[in-house]
Amino acid sequence: MLDVEVIRKDFPILDQIVNDEPLVYLDNAATTQKPLAVLETINRYYEQDNANVHRGVHTLLERATASHEAARETIRKFINAGSTKEVLFTRGTTTSLNWVARYAEEVLTEGDQVLISVMEHHSNIIPWQEACRKTGAELVYAISRMELWIWMICVLN
Repeated sequence: MLDVEVIRKDFPILDQIVNDEPLVYLDNAATTQKPLAVLETINRYYEQDNANVHRGVHTLLERATASHEAARETIRKFINAGSTKEVLFTRGTTTSLNWVARYAEEVLTEGDQVLISVMEHHSNIIPWQEACRKTGAELVYAISRMELWIWMICVLN
C-alpha cells in the first residue's frame, strides 16, 4: 500500500503547517512541488555545471551536456522509446500539449474524434479545440464516474 507519510518526507516544502494544518498542495496544473532528490540535483547543477547544453566546448558545458543526455537516456528507457531522438524536453506541460496538438493538426481528418476529459485544464482544451476546428475532427468530452462524483459534490454543495 502507498505510504503517504514516506512520500511526504521526500518533499521538504510539505513539512510546514498552513492554517493550523499540515500543508496539502493540489495545484499541480501549473507548478509541481519537487522532491529532495530533484532539489539537490538542481542545486548541484547551478553550483557546479551551469552552462548552455550543446552550445560550446568547455568543461562546464561538457558536464552539463553529459548530464542532460544521461537524463534523456534514462527517460528513453523508462518510456521504451527507440532512440533518445524521440525524447523531447520542453518548458512544461502546456508547451508539450501544444506541440502534440500541432502535430495532430497534420494527421487528423474530418470525421476523426479527439477524446478528452471534462475535467481538463483549459491548457489541454484550447489546443484540441483549435486542432479540431482546423481539421474538421470532432472534440468529444468524456466523463468518468469519479469526475461525475466530484462534479456532483461541487454542484450540490
